[in-house]
Amino acid sequence: MKFALVTGGSRGIGRAICVRLAQEGYNVLINYASNEAEARHTLELINGQGELLPFDVSDSQQTRQALDGWQRQHDGEYIEVVVSNAGIRRDNVMALMPEADWHRVVDITLSGFFNVTQPLLPAMQLHKFGRIVSMASVSGLKGLPGQTNYSAAKGGIIAATKALAQEVARRGITVNAVAPGFIKTDMTEGLDEAALRKTIPAQRFGTPEEVADLVAFLVSPRSGYITGEVISINGGLYT
Repeated sequence: MKFALVTGGSRGIGRAICVRLAQEGYNVLINYASNEAEARHTLELINGQGELLPFDVSDSQQTRQALDGWQRQHDGEYIEVVVSNAGIRRDNVMALMPEADWHRVVDITLSGFFNVTQPLLPAMQLHKFGRIVSMASVSGLKGLPGQTNYSAAKGGIIAATKALAQEVARRGITVNAVAPGFIKTDMTEGLDEAALRKTIPAQRFGTPEEVADLVAFLVSPRSGYITGEVISINGGLYT
């Protein structure tokens, strides 16, 4: 039995990844922080091929307790795939940004990556197989005004991906990041889509399913020689 953990799996890109990984035969652990109703809907979409695993990725103790509890209930099994998708936006120019908004964005995205991934590495190393995929962003590649906190968090994910990939490659573990541009989810609601489409060479927003297809490839055995990479999926917005 194969297990994959998707943080922030209750909606949007995370939900699409859960559905896609279930199609690939994984039992999907759907992480969420508070929206149990949406998480249960994701579980319904994968026909119960997995389970809910609620915890706040920014809370290291809570994360460790949840992962340890899962491991005690699944003796002899391990989580071979982790997709760090949990993240939030709190956009503002830095001069007006509340300190709390800086820390919350960085804590969920960047500290969350550490809190979730670090406890799972020993089992991956023992089994000599693992797939770690993190959601970066075009913001982490080029920086976007009004997103200093988000750009810093996603840029940190990119740097951490490149470093960790070198640490664990000899153990059959790959570490990659996916950097979406404008994807049609609730995180892009409120944006002027008509105006933004004009800045995208492909002339459209991407879909969560397109991102999920890329993630499914990166966690498959076919991607075993790809590691330490940041793969953009942005319709040509930034190359």
